[in-house]
Amino acid sequence: MKVLVIEDDAGISTMIRRGLEGERYQVDVARDGARGLDLAKANEYGVIILDLMLPKMDGWQVCDRLRSSKNQTPILMLTARDSVDDRVKGLDAGADDYLPKPFDFKELLARLRALSRRERVHRSRLIRIGDLEIDTVGRRVTRSGEEIRLSHREFELLEALASNEGRVLDRQTIQERVWLNEETYSNMVDVYIGTLRKKIDAGHEEKLIRTIHGIGYSLQSPTQENGVL
Repeated sequence: MKVLVIEDDAGISTMIRRGLEGERYQVDVARDGARGLDLAKANEYGVIILDLMLPKMDGWQVCDRLRSSKNQTPILMLTARDSVDDRVKGLDAGADDYLPKPFDFKELLARLRALSRRERVHRSRLIRIGDLEIDTVGRRVTRSGEEIRLSHREFELLEALASNEGRVLDRQTIQERVWLNEETYSNMVDVYIGTLRKKIDAGHEEKLIRTIHGIGYSLQSPTQENGVL
């Protein structure tokens, strides 16, 4: 999972970055609110760790602008300002959780995992792409009305592709979203794409799973491919 840390204290941001990288997270760091907002808008993150007292733009403003632009990335506010009023203001601005400094790194990890799980729960319940339907809560998949049985990992892979319909996901992005921080073989994504393709596209004239050579994979309907939305 990719995490954005917006924290102006060099010691704290370095500690968080090294700790998360040690847990196999990918980490970007911004030292002021304006830079953090730009990164958050330009990239996809699993969670944003956001300090409140920042130069150029404070954490409340960053959070409010992200939510105003419909960015729903989970936000964990991390700050020395731990009064009730500050916490309420942060949550009202759109933050998902609040962790006061000083903190235990184990608790930070636990809160990141909880926010990641919560983000999955709040995804759209039903995704439709062509004649493919994915019930993300019931974890049920059908195509042309016929149920397709998938393993846990196959479903996670399909959901990752379907949630980004028409967008090409490279292998590293897929690995981060589906396998999170687990060790995987170099060709694991390709192997699972192959088994998923057999279950989703086999026997159907219209193929939904596309290989973009040298880049990655996408899932899209034929109408979208032809430019018809």
